[in-house]
Amino acid sequence: MDLRLSPVSPSIQAPNLSRVGISTRSTNPDAGDGQADAGFSGALKGALSAVSAAQNTSTGLQREVALENPKVSLEETMVAIQKAQIGFQATLHVRNRMVQAYSDIMNMQV
Repeated sequence: MDLRLSPVSPSIQAPNLSRVGISTRSTNPDAGDGQADAGFSGALKGALSAVSAAQNTSTGLQREVALENPKVSLEETMVAIQKAQIGFQATLHVRNRMVQAYSDIMNMQV
């Protein structure tokens, strides 16, 4: 069974960031090397960066709403907040499952 996670592009996560002046560039120095990570570690790294980007988007939109920017609506801000919250909860569940699996493996009798 082949299970692959496709990376989420920043343009899908936050289509309105360019109009409020928030950068969507990655701050990872290894991000521009042109080599794709393979396997589970690459998928996990991509998922974590997508969740981080969603949280950064949410924070930026919250700041713009607080500054009463007329280009940012409250509705899109609330949607971004919910996306970030769901992504964080999913990440937390995956982390808990990984820790549990590690504990189970370490407690196995050899």
